[in-house]
Amino acid sequence: MTTDEVKQHIEAGIPGAQANVTDLTGTGDHFKADVTAPGFSGKSPIQQHKMVYEALGDLMKGPIHALQLSTKAG
Repeated sequence: MTTDEVKQHIEAGIPGAQANVTDLTGTGDHFKADVTAPGFSGKSPIQQHKMVYEALGDLMKGPIHALQLSTKAG
């Protein structure tokens, strides 16, 4: 899994989202994602993170082993 693939899934799944994704270990399964999206407005951090996990779907069950998330409305 590449950072570009993770970024594309997040941005496709959350309208207006902008994601900056980093591979933390170089192994393609541990990532850090900073995500800004207008849809996060008024939502708790837990709700925002859930939106990202939903956008990634089944990738969280296999190719992505760990995801460090930072989210904000914007």
